Amino acid sequence: MIQIDFNAIVKDALFHYDRTKTIASITDISARVSTNHVYRIQLTDDNVLIAKLSYFGKYEHFVEDHTIINSMANNLPYPFENVLARSLIRGESLFVHRHQSSFFDAWVVFYRPMKIKRKLPKIMSEEQIVKLARSFARFHKSCESIKNSLPPSSKTLEVDIQHLLDILETPEGEHEHRMHIGLIHDQCHHFLNNVNELGVGGLDMIPVFVDWNIGNFSVTSNFELFSRWDYDWFRMSSRMMDFYFFSRIVSQVGDKTTFSYEIDRLMEKRFILFLQAYHQEYPLTEIEIRFLKEAYRFFLLNYVIKYGRYFFHEIFATRLQKEAYNEHLPGIDTRFNPDPLLQALNL
Repeated sequence: MIQIDFNAIVKDALFHYDRTKTIASITDISARVSTNHVYRIQLTDDNVLIAKLSYFGKYEHFVEDHTIINSMANNLPYPFENVLARSLIRGESLFVHRHQSSFFDAWVVFYRPMKIKRKLPKIMSEEQIVKLARSFARFHKSCESIKNSLPPSSKTLEVDIQHLLDILETPEGEHEHRMHIGLIHDQCHHFLNNVNELGVGGLDMIPVFVDWNIGNFSVTSNFELFSRWDYDWFRMSSRMMDFYFFSRIVSQVGDKTTFSYEIDRLMEKRFILFLQAYHQEYPLTEIEIRFLKEAYRFFLLNYVIKYGRYFFHEIFATRLQKEAYNEHLPGIDTRFNPDPLLQALNL
């Protein structure tokens, strides 16, 4: 088995950024659920940098996403002007170091450290849910207000789903998904047909981060969004792409070490309370609520099935994919009913 010296890659990246910088220490602060690597770099001049090393997906998408995120970090208005980490610039461009060898392709970006306040409790009170919903609504509204000032994005939901279908035609894709190719095909075509019928292409496209688990952001004592890190699933898309993870944050199930991606969170009364509070601040539409089911389907297909073995550690990826094949994907159309959500919002 090939052993990769990730520290050496990070050191090389910093050398290419500024060869006068000297490292005193490197500390791995990676989340243990992900295959990405994050490091805290202590420099000899007492400054600190955060380095993120990634090797799944496409290099071009990584650069594109982080260029947009860095623009967001500079353009978001109060009170969200410091929510996102700012990346290092070399000259006039975002600095991204690409490490390529005969067996490994990885890329590194550097961030300035950011402040963190409090993390959410594992199970929130109803009052806390309402406060958080209003803050997320205001954050989405701010993201919408700057969308026209951001660099262009090439990723779309349809392109990502077609990419998964293309993977199934390759020897590697046939081997990895050999027992479930028919199911994946059906689910991809359900998604494409349903978003077309809903007219999802007409929805506003704003910056969304998708993965809002409680280890990815912090809030103030009044449950206002304070800071957000971990940008692995960032994209320009409908704001509804964020809502499945919102439902998980406020669920009565709470944060669990052994987690699953069931759809039932979207039907809980606590999520309906969240939607009502959000809706008062930044009104939702009927199409958006109906799109929730397809946003969830896309999440399973793109992030669990297509990228699961690249993003999650193997012990998580195997279980999550098995659950998606056997339970979650087959149950989408019978277990999600938008009517109670629409009624609660008077839509």
